[in-house]
Amino acid sequence: MEILTQLENLEELLENGSKVPFSTKVMVDIDEVREIIEDIRLKLPDELKQAKWVKEERQRIMADAEAEAQTLIKNAEAKIVKMIDDNVITKQALAQKEEIIENANKISKEISVGTRDYADEVLGKLEEFLEHTMEVVRQNRMELK
Repeated sequence: MEILTQLENLEELLENGSKVPFSTKVMVDIDEVREIIEDIRLKLPDELKQAKWVKEERQRIMADAEAEAQTLIKNAEAKIVKMIDDNVITKQALAQKEEIIENANKISKEISVGTRDYADEVLGKLEEFLEHTMEVVRQNRMELK
């Protein structure tokens, strides 16, 4: 930072200048002061450009960091939503599984009861048929005697 060096030179010039008795005033070489001020003026734009660049670079870095943070937050939120959705889907699937099993058991019981009733009905008819046949056989035997 050459400007700071020149400002220090100016300050040193003021400190080492001849003091006016009974006052706070100092006598300095005006040409030397003008030369330092001119040198500062010439170097100032470069220093300002560099400071402006540093400021803009800082703002860009901050904006990039903010954008990256927002992206990370959005990704995390999406992952959380997916996990919640997956959990909801899993719960729904488990509930649906229980319902299917319950319905299957109910249908199985109905089929079992229906099968017993049908078998009982068939056996009852067979019994009646056999009883009727036995009666016919008895009558035929009686006629033979």
